[in-house]
Amino acid sequence: MPKIIHHREKCIGCGTCAAICPEFWEMDEKDFKANLKGGKTDKKTGDQELEMKELACNQEAADACPVQVIEIKL
Repeated sequence: MPKIIHHREKCIGCGTCAAICPEFWEMDEKDFKANLKGGKTDKKTGDQELEMKELACNQEAADACPVQVIEIKL
């Protein structure tokens, strides 16, 4: 099952992922970084992870991220 991993600490908050894929991504109003909707946060690394049946628009979001902090594991 595909897994989306967002390396949130390295996010620059450009908002491209939320613009391309608002069903799964939103911008945090406190620190202006992206959040993976429904993702579980690793307390040690701050990474957010979400397993899903289909990637939907997440591959596009990963490809468009200027700092490549969205990882897709198949």
